[in-house]
Amino acid sequence: MSTTAATRPTAPSARTGAVTATVRSTRAELLRLRAWPAVWITLGAWLALSLMFGYLFTYLSYTTGDPGFADEGTTREQQLAELLPTAVPDVFLQGMPMFGGALMMVLGALVAGSGYGWGTWKTVFSQGVRRGPAVVGSALALSAFVVATLLVTLAFDLGVSLVITASEGHDVVLPSTGAVVESLGVGFLVLETWALVGFALGTLARGPALSVGLGLVWALVVENLLRGVGQLLGWVEALTEVLPGTAAGSLVGALVGAGEGDGTPGVLDTVPATRAALTLVAYVVVALVLSAALVRRRDVS
Repeated sequence: MSTTAATRPTAPSARTGAVTATVRSTRAELLRLRAWPAVWITLGAWLALSLMFGYLFTYLSYTTGDPGFADEGTTREQQLAELLPTAVPDVFLQGMPMFGGALMMVLGALVAGSGYGWGTWKTVFSQGVRRGPAVVGSALALSAFVVATLLVTLAFDLGVSLVITASEGHDVVLPSTGAVVESLGVGFLVLETWALVGFALGTLARGPALSVGLGLVWALVVENLLRGVGQLLGWVEALTEVLPGTAAGSLVGALVGAGEGDGTPGVLDTVPATRAALTLVAYVVVALVLSAALVRRRDVS
C-alpha cells in the first residue's frame, strides 16, 4: 500500500515536467525564429510570389488587354473577378502546393538542420534537456510560424485586392467567413505538411544544406517528372497519388476548382479531397514521429 501510494503522484509530475519542458523549448525556438533573418526572408519571398502570381500578372493583363500566360483565354471581366475581395480565398491558396510548400520545406529543413550545423542540439542536450520535448517544441514553433504566415498572407492579399477594387471604382464585397476559414484550414494543412517534411529531412541529413537541396529537388523536379511518367506507366501513376505534392495540389484543386486552377503550377485534381487531406495528415504524423525518433536514438554530435 505504501509503495503504491508513493508512486501514484510521480506520474502526473512526470507528465507536468514533460509539458513544462515542451513549453520552454517552444518559447526558446520562437525566440530564435523571430530573430533569424532566414525566417523573414522566407516570408518576404512568399509574399512577393503571392503578389506576382496572384495579382500583378492578372492586373497587368486586365489593364493592358493582353492576356498573360496565366490568363490566356479569359475575358477582362473574368480577370477583374479574380482581383476582387470575393476571390481572395481562392487566390490565397493557388500558389501554396508548389511555391509556398517549397519555401516552407526549406524553412523546416533550416530549423532542424541548423540544430546540428550550429551545435545547438549538442549544447542543449548536454545540459540535461530531454530530447523529446525539445523536438516537439521546435516543431510547434515551426507550426506557429506556418500559422503566422497564413494570417499575414491573407491580410496582404485582402489589402491588395481592396486597393485594386477601390482603384477600379467597384463596391467592396468581402468573402464569406466560411470561405475564409475553409481556405485557412486547407492552407495550414498544405504548408504544415511541407514544413514538417522539411523538418524531418533536416533531422535525417543532420544539416541544412543537403536537406534543403534534397527537398527542393523533390518538390520542384522529381514529383513533376513522376507525374509526367505516370501518364505512360500505371504503377508510377498509382505511386504519384500518395506523394505529398499530389495530395496538396489535389486538396487545393478541389477547393478552387480544376478549371480555375488550370495553369497554376502544382494545382491538381488527381485524387479526391478527403483522400488528399488524409494523406497530408499521415505525412504530418510520420514526419513528426520520425524526427523525434531520430533525435532520441542517434548521437547528435
